Amino acid sequence: MSSKNQPQTLALTEQASDAVPPGSGERFSGYGVMGLPFSSGHYLAFRHMTASSVGPNYRAVWHRNPAGQWAVYADAPPEVSCARYIGSALTATYLSQINLSWSGPVSLTVEVPGVLRWQFEISASFATRAMSGMGAMLPASACHSSWLLRPMGMIAGPFLSVGKVKLLGLTPNGQSFGAIPRRVWRIERSSAELHGADLGEPKPLPQQERLADLLMPQRGIFYAENALAYSALNGIPTLTKPQKASV
Repeated sequence: MSSKNQPQTLALTEQASDAVPPGSGERFSGYGVMGLPFSSGHYLAFRHMTASSVGPNYRAVWHRNPAGQWAVYADAPPEVSCARYIGSALTATYLSQINLSWSGPVSLTVEVPGVLRWQFEISASFATRAMSGMGAMLPASACHSSWLLRPMGMIAGPFLSVGKVKLLGLTPNGQSFGAIPRRVWRIERSSAELHGADLGEPKPLPQQERLADLLMPQRGIFYAENALAYSALNGIPTLTKPQKASV
């Protein structure tokens, strides 16, 4: 993996850019972890939207507990961050600082102060290299191409061994979405502590989790150079009342 294609390099390059994908609707660019299940039944996901057409760039951590309840921690208000699209599926939203720390080109720590400390190491495989090679050739505007996203999602799931994948569909709040992650890697190793409790080893859940058409992967996938588009809102979205992150 050349240095210019390392996860850290691509992530920092995206942070320095404020370019949203071209086209209509509500659009975002960014990187993060699509999702990672743990042996304890907890599930984590991470988003750093480095450019947004509806508000400031932001960071967010999604958490599902073993009872199946979802919460989102974000450093931007819910009406301009992830809860804008998945708020109706959440038990709680928290407005919180989110810290990122790269200890190397493939090692990242995500921290919600006083709540969560999540470390992971990223690696490439034949499957992720192949998907990234194809994705790198696609323009950001491909996030609007339903004819491409539907079959690409059907291929990506089994090819990456992550369960089913949909790159096109409906969010819990009812907007349509299209996503094109142009660079992907697997999460090689990870550990996380929530309120001081160890979440265990990465391990697929007994049943794949979903939020409407957002199918959460059964194995950890890190992505970069992601282009994401939503249909515009019609009326007021369903949101949970934001709270400060409890410690």
